[in-house]
Amino acid sequence: MKLKSLFIVIGIGFFSYGFSQSDKTQILIVGSDHLAQVYNEKYPGTDVLTDKNQKYIKEFTALIEKYSPDMIGIEELPEKQQEIDSLYTLYKRGELDLKGLQYGRSEKYQIAFRIGKNVGLEAITCVNAEGGTSQSILDNGKNIELYKNETQELRKMVGEKYSALQQGAISFKEFLTFLNQPQNYNLIYHLRYITPARVVDGTFDNPDEMVDTAFINPKYIGAELIAVFKNRDYKIYSNIVTNQLVKKSNRILIVIGVAHIGSLKNIFRDDPDYEIIEANEYILKE
Repeated sequence: MKLKSLFIVIGIGFFSYGFSQSDKTQILIVGSDHLAQVYNEKYPGTDVLTDKNQKYIKEFTALIEKYSPDMIGIEELPEKQQEIDSLYTLYKRGELDLKGLQYGRSEKYQIAFRIGKNVGLEAITCVNAEGGTSQSILDNGKNIELYKNETQELRKMVGEKYSALQQGAISFKEFLTFLNQPQNYNLIYHLRYITPARVVDGTFDNPDEMVDTAFINPKYIGAELIAVFKNRDYKIYSNIVTNQLVKKSNRILIVIGVAHIGSLKNIFRDDPDYEIIEANEYILKE
């Protein structure tokens, strides 16, 4: 009798799990380099505001629009929400001059605003959080060569893509597609969240105010750096999920720096209320 009851309970559990699978909030995370920083006036190929590059950006965003998000989050602090609301209202009216706007080349305008307008969203949501620091503050300690060598290899790969973009060998659509490939953004994830843990017995070099040095343990200096990055990611995650509770969103799109993709995906994988949608389901389908 007890065994029968146990199977009934297990059956109910499986049923409940299966039911919840279809009730999850979907989230699609699209990574971008900070396009305003990519711009180099010596190379027109890096300027998203040229007619040619606007065409490529539109081709990229048109693919993402097929996801039909009902909430779009951007890498902007919640304190900036009123300002973003005003700018987005002007954008929807066609009254926002991006060429005359500081950082008008930013992905929040070029990608998030464009998608939001085209899918009919009333607002764009600020989900960024303060925190983070420069990876360069970790420059000494046991096993530091592992971290430095991996940093150099990644910079070499990214540098080749920047050069190709500058020379017109690849388009902005191809550049953004490259950034969103798992084999590429996972290299950044590994450098920021895995390799530093191997570095011990060191000190941070000129850390900024985002690093609370009073609680840094030199024995685990690399892990301390990971904690700084991860702390910010959890705050971003909190901003996303709390906004979802208010907006009751079902299909969330996050447009954010590519370095956050791997970490945020790992966090959302542990959240049973969310289903991760892979960007390639859209950007690799013409």
